[in-house]
Amino acid sequence: MIFEKYLIPDEMVERFECVTPEHLLAMGKTYIICDIDNTLATYDDPEPPENVVAWCRNMNEKGVTVAFVSNNDEERVARFNRNFGYVAYANSHKPGTKKLKLAMRDLGAAVDNAVLLGDQLLTDAAAAKSAGLYCMIVPPIKDKRNLFFRFKRWIEKPYVRKYKKIHCK
Repeated sequence: MIFEKYLIPDEMVERFECVTPEHLLAMGKTYIICDIDNTLATYDDPEPPENVVAWCRNMNEKGVTVAFVSNNDEERVARFNRNFGYVAYANSHKPGTKKLKLAMRDLGAAVDNAVLLGDQLLTDAAAAKSAGLYCMIVPPIKDKRNLFFRFKRWIEKPYVRKYKKIHCK
């Protein structure tokens, strides 16, 4: 497959809570750049749910710095980030890497000590891999069911199968 280099994540986990600071630190990763929608919360959650707040707090307490990079608009990202005050970029145009690189610069992170956590291969994984970041993917929390999203998930299926073939023996 032509796009394997960009669309096969380094790791797939069941949900964001499965990503622990201990796991990240054991890999030498001290920064986690997170997508918001369908990764940490649904599109319907204007504020971070309590489990997200607790997870972020735990990351920080254990030495992992959290940031947000989202394709959603400024209002959504600012509202979600309001009580955190993290480095956060909206309108990131992933799979483009510009906002990821800006976030890494603002954090003082490098590709060898940072991770991107997202839910989409065509945006999050492609951006992470293009930027040289370790990529972790979770299944979407509550996927949109419109034709566009169904088509994107259909395109992702062979890459998910390839990931499983490589990593789930």
